[in-house]
Amino acid sequence: MEPRPASAGQPARVIPITEVPADESDLYAARKKIQPRSIKGRFNSLRWAMVWITQLVFYGLPWLPWNGRQAVLFDLVERKFYIFGLVLWPQDVVYLTLLLIISALGLFLVTAVAGRVWCGYACPQSVYTEIFMWIERHVEGDRSARMKLDAASMSLSKFGRRFAKHGIWAALALWTGFTFVGFFSPIQELAAEVGSFGLGPWEGFWMLFYAAFTYLFAGHMREQVCKYMCPYARFQGVMFDPDTLIVSYDANRGEPRGNKKKAKEGQPVGDCVDCDWCVQVCPTGIDIRNGLQYECIGCALCIDACDQVMDKVGRPRGLIAYSTERAQLAGKPAHEGWREVLAHILRPRVILYTSLLLFIVSGFAWALLTRTPVKMNVMRDRASLAREVEGGKIENVYQLRVMNTSESARRFVLEVEGLPGAAIPGLREIEVEAAGSRDVGVRVQVDAESLAPGSHTVYFNLQAVDAPDVRVHEKSSFLQPR
Repeated sequence: MEPRPASAGQPARVIPITEVPADESDLYAARKKIQPRSIKGRFNSLRWAMVWITQLVFYGLPWLPWNGRQAVLFDLVERKFYIFGLVLWPQDVVYLTLLLIISALGLFLVTAVAGRVWCGYACPQSVYTEIFMWIERHVEGDRSARMKLDAASMSLSKFGRRFAKHGIWAALALWTGFTFVGFFSPIQELAAEVGSFGLGPWEGFWMLFYAAFTYLFAGHMREQVCKYMCPYARFQGVMFDPDTLIVSYDANRGEPRGNKKKAKEGQPVGDCVDCDWCVQVCPTGIDIRNGLQYECIGCALCIDACDQVMDKVGRPRGLIAYSTERAQLAGKPAHEGWREVLAHILRPRVILYTSLLLFIVSGFAWALLTRTPVKMNVMRDRASLAREVEGGKIENVYQLRVMNTSESARRFVLEVEGLPGAAIPGLREIEVEAAGSRDVGVRVQVDAESLAPGSHTVYFNLQAVDAPDVRVHEKSSFLQPR
């Protein structure tokens, strides 16, 4: 650097600059394979309960019958969604919008209360990774056995274990892809097509696509998906607050780490025996003792591991536990009691999320319960705007699409109103099959002398014969030529 010019009577000053090399090792370091240790405990049991619940729902729903059809079916070809007794059409996109809003608010609420607990217990990536690791443990053994197998040279035994593991993974991934496609194509027909090797190109593509990514993400990439691909890990930090429950290490109690039996006389030693069990059981390979990290998915397996170690050394549990930043700064123990935890949870932010969620859920439920089981679209025939017919009448032609969203066939009476003397010649009733639709051409005639030239509003009323309260009212326009 050039020296700074000296003022009169003063020597020149030089500011030394030392170049510090940037540490890029973390950016370009090769991935170290993580071999999590199996652990038993209350949180691990809770995680497996969620695995069972989510997978029973996922694999079981497509096979559940309902009124002679599949209970849950998103029929993209017919553009109809069947959800038990509910039939949704493209015109019901408002319900999808409300459902997405409810999901987002629910995620915000869960994050505000307990951080990334969704990631640790119910996220599909975590669930399938846990299933794939369970298969891996039963084929290759626990952590130490798998590490020895990785280090060993290829042999017949190693090849057999690896072949069996990847074979089971592939079979499970294919079954998962088959089930996924079964939500969009009748699964019994899909099973017959697979059995007869008559699978269609699109069904085959999506089955293999979903299976391939399940195998890749859950079997090989695992924590890489959470660390580098999932966007939730990035924006969840701004959703935390000092009262959010997170997995925390009590450094005041645990430090300095060491074995009390081997420590020198007078040397202070904390409760942490530095066994590294918390690191070994972590599915993302982090050390929770270094503080909260974005890789932490809140699974609490480190809590189960640490509690077992504390039981063995005769120290109280809770060295690693769910706690809050405010409690840590106050020096309070992790287990504060349900009154204090409730006080942390019931804060303005959580109350706001809960109130909004209850309001939208109530509106969503009310909209579904009061939903009219018939829809009608009215479109004017633009090829013939208006024409004069016998009897001095002006006729407009319309195309009506009547959609029956109920599970039984229905007959409807069609009427027209809003114009003096308006009538529909010939057509009086429209019959529509269960969960079906029908396109009907309708002619509306009005006396030419009863209307002034121009556009006039006309209303179409459709009412079910067997249910007077099932009624739909649609507006259109009637053109009177000059």
